Amino acid sequence: MPNESGEWIMRGLDWDNPLRIRTPEELIRYIDQVGFLPLFANGAEGFSVEDHVYPYAWWTGDPEQDPWVWREIIARSGQAAYGKFFDRKAGFISREWFPVFANYRRDGYDFDARYDDELASNRSKKIMDLFEDEKELYSFEVKRQAGFGKGGEKNFDGVITDLQMQGYILNRDFRRRRRKKDGVEYGWPIAVYTTPEHLWGYEEVTSAYREDPQRSFERIMEKITGEFPDAEEGQIRKMIR
Repeated sequence: MPNESGEWIMRGLDWDNPLRIRTPEELIRYIDQVGFLPLFANGAEGFSVEDHVYPYAWWTGDPEQDPWVWREIIARSGQAAYGKFFDRKAGFISREWFPVFANYRRDGYDFDARYDDELASNRSKKIMDLFEDEKELYSFEVKRQAGFGKGGEKNFDGVITDLQMQGYILNRDFRRRRRKKDGVEYGWPIAVYTTPEHLWGYEEVTSAYREDPQRSFERIMEKITGEFPDAEEGQIRKMIR
C-alpha cells in the first residue's frame, strides 16, 4: 500500500482474475493453506491479503467484498487469529500454525513465567491480569481497567501491540458500543481483545512448547518461503522476527 503524492495506492488483482479471493470464506481457506498472512502489502511479493483481493473494494463497507470488513468477520469466527503479529502490523495466522508462532514469539514462556523472570513490564502484567477474570474486553475497557490514560500508565497502544507480537493477546472481534438505557449500538466498531488460550484452550495454544523456539522459527520460515517462493526471504524474515 504505497503512498504516492499523498494518496494510498492499493495493490491487488483485477475483478475478473480467477485467482482473486472473493469472499471471507475463501480468505479463511487461503489462510489455512498458507499459515501466515499480513493484511497489507509489505514488500514480500504475494505475502498479504492486499495482494490477493480487488483493490477498489477496500473501505466500501460491503461485507461481501470489503477485506476491511472481512477481518472483522474472520476475527469473530475464531477460525484464525487476527492481530498485530507482523512487524507490529496486522495480519492473520491459521489455527494450525498459531501454536508454533506462539512458541517462537513467547520463547516458550507463559506470560506469568516471563514476568517472574523480569522479561515483561508491569504495564504488560496489568493488562494480562485482566484476562484472568474476563474472557474478552473492549480495548477501551482494557485501557481503563489497566490504569492507562490521563495521570496513569503511558503508551497503551505500544504495550498492547507488544503483547500481540508476543502471541499473548489477539483481536476477538470488532463491536460497536451499546447505550446502557436501551441497548442500541452506536459509533464505530471497536477492537475486542482476548487471549488465544480463552479462544482455543491452553493445551492447544501451548502444544508446541516442547519444541525449541528457534526450530519453531525455522519451521515458520520454511512454511512461508514454500508458499511464497517469489517473496524476498529477507523481507519475510523481517516480518516474522
